[in-house]
Amino acid sequence: MKQWCIYILRCKDDTLYTGSTDDFPKRLEAHRQGKGAKYTRGRGPLEPVYLEQCPDKSAALKREYAIKQLSRGEKLSLIASRKGEQLLLEFQRKNSVEQEIN
Repeated sequence: MKQWCIYILRCKDDTLYTGSTDDFPKRLEAHRQGKGAKYTRGRGPLEPVYLEQCPDKSAALKREYAIKQLSRGEKLSLIASRKGEQLLLEFQRKNSVEQEIN
């Protein structure tokens, strides 16, 4: 079963990009290679700053839309709330272990 999530990336120019996916590591790599959303192309390096799990695709798309309606300040407050911090830390820890292996 796929696990859907919402993510926010901080771009090199300090803008924020919000997206949803059922495979965050794969989607992040696509963004970093310039094969993700048109918006993120040429705006790297991209830093994941927020990650939130959703029960299914429908919930993920609704949450993504809701976050995209927020002002930049509200998005920064959401990031600062650390709501998605544990999930993001788990991803970063797993990612750093995989890089050490390779």
